[in-house]
Amino acid sequence: MDLVVVWALILVVGVIMYVVLDGFDLGIGILFPFTRSRQERDHMMATIAPVWDGNETWLVLGGVILLAIFPRAYSMLLPAVYLPIFVMLLGLILRGVAFEFRHRSPGSEHIWRRVFATGSTLATFCQGIVLGHFVGGFNFEDGAHIGGMWNWLHPFNLFTGAALVAGYGLLGACFLVTKSRGELREWARTMAMRLAALVLIAMAVVSLWTPLVDPEIERRWFTWPDMLWLMPVPFLTAAALASMWYGLVRDRTLLPFLSAIAAFLLCFLGLGISLWPYAVPRVLTIWEAAAVPASQQLLLVGVVIVLPVILCYTAYTYWVFRGPPSRDDGYGHD
Repeated sequence: MDLVVVWALILVVGVIMYVVLDGFDLGIGILFPFTRSRQERDHMMATIAPVWDGNETWLVLGGVILLAIFPRAYSMLLPAVYLPIFVMLLGLILRGVAFEFRHRSPGSEHIWRRVFATGSTLATFCQGIVLGHFVGGFNFEDGAHIGGMWNWLHPFNLFTGAALVAGYGLLGACFLVTKSRGELREWARTMAMRLAALVLIAMAVVSLWTPLVDPEIERRWFTWPDMLWLMPVPFLTAAALASMWYGLVRDRTLLPFLSAIAAFLLCFLGLGISLWPYAVPRVLTIWEAAAVPASQQLLLVGVVIVLPVILCYTAYTYWVFRGPPSRDDGYGHD
């Protein structure tokens, strides 16, 4: 068994779990400024209050795996994206603070509402920038990043950041459809439809722009007969978006959310196909970036124990807090 591939798959699982789970609760924060009343905002926050901090466990897991198992990739990638990563962490901190202070400072609710929305949007936008920079490639010389701290400031990266904001907002709106009733549910459906149109446009632009950013991706996707085997991915993505739209129009409860998740997973499958087997695109493969086998074997023992625990308590939490929250759920209620 190739342990490097196993660890790469574990890292991919961690990233996917983070994007799906923290994606919808960041999306709730992104939608926060567009609601009509404090009661609606209270309900929105109550839907994610039991799970938001647990969702970020996957971010920690991914960072630890990158540091411990792919140290060369970690040391090369982090200097290239220090500023976006710092701002992302600042945004996540602002979100956590806003959760606690919003209900305990009644006279300052308008301030913490803005802090919560700003932190959510900043964190998402920076994640999109890092993703775009990762796809677009980095400039290295003798294993060190060159180009300065602002090298990530590229139109493709900024567009990817904005696209991820729309994508997380869509996940949040579809999640809210499953966790609300009445007027709030209708509002969430409307927002989901609007965001679905934006996401569709953004996906089309990114799909056409990416081959221009990296010629290797163009070769992989548009060379015969490789393109024949890869064509199901965009078609399945389109089918997932169509299923989500159908669920929204027909006012289904779970279908829009599950379809949105499927669309995200297929996008990441396409990303994986484009970049495999690189840990640092076009510079370092996962085998070149990996730690020594002894370290991989030792840490695998810990992951075999910890990963099932994380999965079990995550599943249990979502089971316990299934369905729309009651009026007495959430922060600030005794």
